[in-house]
Amino acid sequence: MLEIKSQLLTKLNTHAAHIAVIGLGYVGLPLAAAFAEAGFTVVGIDVDPTKVKAINRGESYVEDVASDRLARLTAAATLSATTDFGALAACDAAIICVPTPLSKTRDPDVRYLIAAGESVARHMHPGMLVSLESTTYPGTTEELLRPMLEAGGLRAGHDFFLAFSPERIDPGRKDYLVENTPKVVGGLTADCLEVAVALYRQAIHTIVPVSSTQTAEMVKLLENTFRAVNIALVNEIAIMCDKLGIDVWEVIDAANTKPYGFMKFTPGPGVGGHCIPLDPHYLSWKLKTLNYNARFIQLAGEINSEMPRYWVNKVQDGLNDAGKPLRGSQVLVLGVAYKKDVDDVRESPALDIIELLRAKGAAVTYHDPHVPTVQHNGHALASVSDLKSALETADCVVVATDHSTYDWADITRRATLIVDTRHAVTPTL
Repeated sequence: MLEIKSQLLTKLNTHAAHIAVIGLGYVGLPLAAAFAEAGFTVVGIDVDPTKVKAINRGESYVEDVASDRLARLTAAATLSATTDFGALAACDAAIICVPTPLSKTRDPDVRYLIAAGESVARHMHPGMLVSLESTTYPGTTEELLRPMLEAGGLRAGHDFFLAFSPERIDPGRKDYLVENTPKVVGGLTADCLEVAVALYRQAIHTIVPVSSTQTAEMVKLLENTFRAVNIALVNEIAIMCDKLGIDVWEVIDAANTKPYGFMKFTPGPGVGGHCIPLDPHYLSWKLKTLNYNARFIQLAGEINSEMPRYWVNKVQDGLNDAGKPLRGSQVLVLGVAYKKDVDDVRESPALDIIELLRAKGAAVTYHDPHVPTVQHNGHALASVSDLKSALETADCVVVATDHSTYDWADITRRATLIVDTRHAVTPTL
């Protein structure tokens, strides 16, 4: 063990190690680019041939990785992509970044993780490091991934190294990127931790070691449960203020002047993205197996998931006040991405708003400068090409995502009725 650890540490510290990143989405591609820029030879592995071909052409489909940046890396042969897991045989480290969604019953859906784990297991070799970054419930690395990797006879912590390091990707951010966001790392053993830290510190400025893979898994869930619960709280405060006739944004801004004991969260149409709507439910599911009811998580989920319905009711009330029924009215939704200035529509509450409006008979269109087309529940929609005309003909405009490219003064001048889920400054009902 000492010899293979020493050999791998030398390869990592001299950037001679070959690194594989499995899953080339919003997490995997930026991570692969960061390691390639740090001087490693990186191969990205994905089952989607379209993504693989795009990467090898130097064309990025992830906004956080510019195409010119990707093209430089592929031209230098420091980053390539393949659908062939056989590439793992020549790799010293494999980082798994596959999706971990929830099933319709809100149970963990780990089929992509299992598929990736089985593929890695077929190409395991002594001295290899495997690090999982996919968000999941505490115990996954040791209880699910480890047995798959040991099926061929190698032992974790003896013949190969195993770690968990939760991703901290926030699409669209310009201040905190892969390289300067502190990285939590937990190893199965002390040797596993030492090797994993040596890997990540080559590309990431600050490494935060923790005592176990379970601790690292729990860190990720705490981070996003904290956000989910506080977003739910401020969403409910917004509803309370609406009933009391108080401007919730004035309340939030005034509370935010307190220099201690308060952290600003803002209300909106719900929660979206690849983390907040999903991650807390991994923890809730795990605790159910231990006969514990995670009440805060469940309540937060209920409040946040009901916000689209709350805003649709506001649309209906506004149209009624204007003497118009919701059925047959032209409703324009501004923004379908889950947050501003990205093209990510995963779990976007804007899509739920559209679906609820359609179910009530409204004629719904949308505009989003980052999302030209979208599919949801079997419906295909395209962003309107003439925003000014759409604003003027709509009976109601629903602001679901506050993209910075929008001219809000022009929008408020052209629209006759605005239901605004995102702003403190534009008119609302």
